[in-house]
Amino acid sequence: MAKYAAAIDQGTTSTRFMVFDHSGGVVAIDQKEHEQIFPKAGWVEHDPMEIWTRTQEVIAGCLKKNNIDPSEIAAVGVTNQRETTVVWDKRTGQPVYNALVWQDTRTDKLCDELAKGHGQDRFRASTGLPIATYFSGPKIAWILDAVHGARKRAEDGELLFGNIDTWVIWNLTGGPNGGVHVTDVSNASRTMLMDLKTLSWDKANCDAIGVPMAMLPAIRASSEVYGEAKGELAGIPVAGDLGDQQAALFGQTCFSAGEAKNTYGTGCFVLLNTGETPMASNNGLITGVGYKIGDQPASYMLEGSIAITGALVQWLRDNLKMIDSAPEIETLAAEVEDNGGVYFVPAFSGLFAPYWKSSARGVIAGLTRFNTRGHIARAVLEATAWQTREVVDAMEKDSGVELKALKVDGGMVANELLMQFQSDVLGVPVIRPVVAETTSLGAAYAAGLAVGFWDRVEDLRENWQEDARFTPKMDKAKVASEYAMWKKAVTRTFDWLD
Repeated sequence: MAKYAAAIDQGTTSTRFMVFDHSGGVVAIDQKEHEQIFPKAGWVEHDPMEIWTRTQEVIAGCLKKNNIDPSEIAAVGVTNQRETTVVWDKRTGQPVYNALVWQDTRTDKLCDELAKGHGQDRFRASTGLPIATYFSGPKIAWILDAVHGARKRAEDGELLFGNIDTWVIWNLTGGPNGGVHVTDVSNASRTMLMDLKTLSWDKANCDAIGVPMAMLPAIRASSEVYGEAKGELAGIPVAGDLGDQQAALFGQTCFSAGEAKNTYGTGCFVLLNTGETPMASNNGLITGVGYKIGDQPASYMLEGSIAITGALVQWLRDNLKMIDSAPEIETLAAEVEDNGGVYFVPAFSGLFAPYWKSSARGVIAGLTRFNTRGHIARAVLEATAWQTREVVDAMEKDSGVELKALKVDGGMVANELLMQFQSDVLGVPVIRPVVAETTSLGAAYAAGLAVGFWDRVEDLRENWQEDARFTPKMDKAKVASEYAMWKKAVTRTFDWLD
């Protein structure tokens, strides 16, 4: 009898396979990083074949080192870095080009062309999204135009498109030998190609952006059986699919309108469940689909997407060699009492929510000879908290809902200095769950619900447990003063590129 539900979590820097028991506890995990490819400034790529290899390795490694028989797993779900775009040959399974990662900005000129005469909100009424390099649609068009003959092959039905969820599920269910070509509503809502209300591909948008509809996957619910796995997981239902941030919303059991979470990973993503009706944003947020369980109505969300948070700590480690490992930043930042007047705005890929300025670039402001490595480290951590504050402010304006508390998850939530500062600048409790990796948990939950391993979402709510709660301690006048300085620093990043 099945005892577990499992998830493939294919993220921006690594792939993991996690196994959970019925209480939502972690039973087993294996994880491997993959290469980050930077061909030019602003270009970020992954090798899709390497990602699929790492996926197979972590599945095999997790099962073997924990002596788990695949027959003990009820179902497997998939969660993924969302807008990262793959185009591949349906017959051979070979990508025609490297995956264009969500951070990649090479489609900036195409996005400018799409907005010309229409404005950045040309597709917002149907998709909930501004025109930005972030999303998949323009990335698909770029690949089709950059690779000789690719556009005609796509129009003839020889090439397939998918975000990483689609790529993994297609390979997991057989690839060229009967692989299922699907995505779910949460991932489809990140392409600039799906109509939010009908939950189907919008032909007018596809034509305008230059994406042949023949290459698009079928759009399905986030929790339903898509097919059976092959290989190490042979015969196990593949039954859950959620973009990573929506998976974290699901894993944090934010099933009611007004519940919110923030995931601290490569970037930061604040999501607010808005119920069964899409809510338009007038303050720089994204409207999207949170999830859809089987035949039930879709649940929608407002999202504030921040491009660079944990990636800034990696940059400090890998590019500046200021620390040897990511956890060291907390020790370094704790050497000083405050930021010493330093503000670091990491607009490495432009600014995402609430500004959406692709021409912005990173700035360190307020430096004097007084400043030390500790002040830089502190400014790096504080940048995550300030960016989150800006998004929460926009969310409250759009929704009319005042945030009472913020559930948090992801790798950076182990940093207690950051979590305390986040509570200080938001002025509300920040709550960390026992299982911090709620992205994987959400995908496992979606898969388990689809096959009856869990009967209803209320069962999942009962699994959620609090690990730590951080409450505001900083003087409100000091918060306001420092927030004003942060806002001033942000303006210095604007229009750096012509």
